[in-house]
Amino acid sequence: MRVLTKLPLQIRSKEFFAIITLIYKSGKTMHFKPYPFEKLNLLLQDITPNSNYTPSVLTIGEPQFETPDFIQKKLCESSSYLQKYPKTTGEAQLREAMRGFVKQRFQVKLTDEQIIPTFGTREVLFNFPQFLLFEKESPVMAYTNPFYQIYEGAAIATRSEVIHLNLTKDNNFKPEINEADLARCDLVILNFPNNPTTATLTLDELGEWVKLALKHNFVLLNDECYSEIYTQEPIVSLLEATEHVGNKNLKNILVINSISKRSSAPGLRSGFIAGDAEILKEYMKYRTYVGCASPLPLQFAAAAAWSEEEHVSASRKIYQENFKIAQEILGITPPKATFYIWLYVGNAIDFTQKLYKEYNVKVLPGEFLAREDTKGENPGKGYIRIALVESPEKTKEALSRIKECLND
Repeated sequence: MRVLTKLPLQIRSKEFFAIITLIYKSGKTMHFKPYPFEKLNLLLQDITPNSNYTPSVLTIGEPQFETPDFIQKKLCESSSYLQKYPKTTGEAQLREAMRGFVKQRFQVKLTDEQIIPTFGTREVLFNFPQFLLFEKESPVMAYTNPFYQIYEGAAIATRSEVIHLNLTKDNNFKPEINEADLARCDLVILNFPNNPTTATLTLDELGEWVKLALKHNFVLLNDECYSEIYTQEPIVSLLEATEHVGNKNLKNILVINSISKRSSAPGLRSGFIAGDAEILKEYMKYRTYVGCASPLPLQFAAAAAWSEEEHVSASRKIYQENFKIAQEILGITPPKATFYIWLYVGNAIDFTQKLYKEYNVKVLPGEFLAREDTKGENPGKGYIRIALVESPEKTKEALSRIKECLND
């Protein structure tokens, strides 16, 4: 690492060497934990599934539907732009489409400085905390537990202390507010509608979190990637709640969203981060060093997707049908949002192995999506996550097998 000290001062920018400097300071490399799907593969690797059944995979939140034709057509029509470098800021056409989506869907009018197009949302969730927390000597992050594992990856990369906001049946899968803990936080990540518990927060509940972010001066980010997969009424955004409580300039507030679920187009890698313009101004500078600009054909196809709503309504109807089937077979109450079922089965590890061996269905144990709290309790333990991302016909067949396994 001595070579770093010999580099010219002008290129040792805080943005470019953020990660390397963290390693240099600690004298250690980063050690990340296996993703839930890696754990699942290990759990099932020695099991031969029942070949009398067609394999059914209900583990990953990837819609198994064709990306709408008009999006594919726009991608093909834009292929000639592969000869050009894309801007980190994103094309004006894409930014306008994203701002239009926010205005139409949430009645929030963003300025161009309040939104940044991103290459999906995973990269943002990983690198934004590194940008935000770089100058903090002892950074503290809080996020919902269970969680999307990239939150934990960002905490490891920033060497942050982590406060888990446990989501349990006892608190209706909503984070409890502990102001003593929040007063120590630099960044709080919420995820509502929630993956995997399917919980949602009301406008007033989100508004309380906005007030806390202002009171204790932490950055509050809501991961809203499931906002468009709702079963009844449209789900509110943290942006709406922020304006609702009078924080008109969105101070300390950010949201991310994506068309991966909304438009059945995860391969487009189109997302955005929106909110506090002062934070995003500096983050935009950081992103010029990251090299995560989306190729132009993807941007133009994404702009078409963000600007059209009918295909989203069509997808919602499929998910609504899947939940109706789940209600009939498993007796569950359909959630207000997401395409998941968070089902308590007792010993989730044993159940997952038995379901795969005897019925050739893969689901994800909830404890793989969570971490033990200070009391040694894992809020995901005993649950499985079922992703209803297949056609109603395939969903009915898979859920019927799950029902049989539950009754064995």
